[in-house]
Amino acid sequence: MKRNKITLGWIFLLLLGSTVLQGCKSNESESTSAEDQKPNIVIIYMDDLGYGDMSAYGAGTLETPNFDKLANGGVRFTNAYASSATCTPSRYAILTGTYPWRNENAKILPGTAPLLIDTAQMTLPKMLKQVGYNTGVVGKWHLGLGTGDVDWNKEISPGPNQVGFDYSYIMAATQDRVPTVYIQNGNVVGLDPNDPIQVSYEKNFEGEPTAISNPEMLTMKWHHGHNNSIVNGIPRIGFMKGGEAAKWSDIDMADHFLEKAKSYVREESQKDSPFFLYYAMQQPHVPRTPHPRFVGASGMGPRGDAILEADWMVGEFLKELEAQGILENTLIIFSSDNGPVLNDGYYDDAVEKIGDHTPAGPFRGGKYSLFEAGTRLPFISYWKGKIQPAVSDAMITQIDLLESLAALVGSDVETGDSENLLDVLMGKSSQGREEFVLEATSRTAYRKGDWAMIPPYNGPAVQTSVNIELGNLKEYQLYNLKEDPSQQNNLAESNPEKLAEMINGFESIRGQNYGQIQELELK
Repeated sequence: MKRNKITLGWIFLLLLGSTVLQGCKSNESESTSAEDQKPNIVIIYMDDLGYGDMSAYGAGTLETPNFDKLANGGVRFTNAYASSATCTPSRYAILTGTYPWRNENAKILPGTAPLLIDTAQMTLPKMLKQVGYNTGVVGKWHLGLGTGDVDWNKEISPGPNQVGFDYSYIMAATQDRVPTVYIQNGNVVGLDPNDPIQVSYEKNFEGEPTAISNPEMLTMKWHHGHNNSIVNGIPRIGFMKGGEAAKWSDIDMADHFLEKAKSYVREESQKDSPFFLYYAMQQPHVPRTPHPRFVGASGMGPRGDAILEADWMVGEFLKELEAQGILENTLIIFSSDNGPVLNDGYYDDAVEKIGDHTPAGPFRGGKYSLFEAGTRLPFISYWKGKIQPAVSDAMITQIDLLESLAALVGSDVETGDSENLLDVLMGKSSQGREEFVLEATSRTAYRKGDWAMIPPYNGPAVQTSVNIELGNLKEYQLYNLKEDPSQQNNLAESNPEKLAEMINGFESIRGQNYGQIQELELK
């Protein structure tokens, strides 16, 4: 009997030990799983939003509480850049991690342009798919579609879905360009096959009204460039016929894209895989058509109202992340494609009602410009509970997102132009990139350390239609941005040693064939 008790005791202890070990292994497995869990990644990409258009930067008079929630809860970068001073090149760069000037076709594209990104090229969504992400894009595309002869009435390919996105819900180009329809996974949404779409950027279709032939149909007056087909009373760039049932409602566009972004989040949050969403908003690009509930909210006319509308949309999007319980596991990058512009083709009181607001902040220039305001923009990294609030003056560019995010998710993808600045993005380091070649309508300039150098370029000093200084001068320009952020004091003559150093650094990256430029066309 005693022996049986001893035997039963040993069996009990063995079972207890086995249970404890199994529990330890289970906890260890859960811990490892938690550590290995990849975050969701969202890029919120604004359109023509300037450094001073976000109140957290303290450089303008607009109040943007939802933008500021990201800025004040994450790392707010004060020395961050888009690759370019116009939209298409910047979008190319953020998705490919390469300088857009390496691709001669990376310029402002018409709505009928072929896909700019080679389908064999590495992209940010492709890299993330390789490590298990689901990927989606909602909003403005403007990187071309198809192979140059698109039939809008059939599946359109190649496009976003052929360069790494599992899901796409986009406008083909811009809000001011035809076709004025939404495209989901390569198919025009709501298209009536009995009313096919025709698009041309060369000539009008017989009998179709334009801003010139039928000005009485306009609800928005054009200033320059926007005098072709009329959709919803707004004159556009390019000619379009048909597709009436598929045409978007301009005043509902922001809400429409927001709902698509929220729907994507809801669906993806129910899956085991992490997701990447490129949420490319259209504000405050022209035509500025805020929903009536935002009209008059800023006192600055449609441009200011559109920014406040976008701010509200960001707030609603953040609420959706919270509602799905994934805000704490989502890295959000917020930035803009290029600098600000007031009159960009329509009479909408942007100039007349600007008041004391300074969209470019302390910087010179704006959209289209080689001066700082063309590419120096709001840039925020936010990850609730992971990134501590901070302000960073480290130099970082949108080109760097590909390799930085690759490092975050355990990918070894490199592009040569992108730099791994993950620690900077996470607020753990103040050591950003040392140098950078920026671009504005085929012209390039150089940033290194505290200095900016602009090579000589022919052409007008000011683009009078938009009233923006372009950075053109027949002599070299050299600025110490730490002492002179508004670039008022050209030191090229007084500091020839620094100028020579900057030219050498610039040409080592850019080469010497940078004088061949394309004329800026606002169309």
